[in-house]
Amino acid sequence: QVQLVESGGGLVQPGGSLRLSCAASGFAFSQYGLAWARQGPGKARVMVAAISLKNSVTYYANSVKGRFTISRDNAKNTVYLDMDSLKLDDTAVYYCNTHMDGSDYWGQGTQVTVSS
Repeated sequence: QVQLVESGGGLVQPGGSLRLSCAASGFAFSQYGLAWARQGPGKARVMVAAISLKNSVTYYANSVKGRFTISRDNAKNTVYLDMDSLKLDDTAVYYCNTHMDGSDYWGQGTQVTVSS
């Protein structure tokens, strides 16, 4: 059974930093790409970062490029999202995602609130 469990969210001031983690289980983690998406209040869920199975390719949405960094540790079955220079607009629930055999799998999400 595929499981994705996010952690690391919280309340942070504008300009601050957070590291999100997503612990995966139930599948061959190193064989699949992973992604982070977010859903702000009243907004659709959108992908913000993705990483290929061997770290060779990464993708970032324009809104986070240069501020967020996605990485993975295949030995720990964990994907990370390092977020720097956080803005008010980064407030959202952040979800971990993987896609396999025609299906999308999501974690339960972790809340990130950027507020002064």
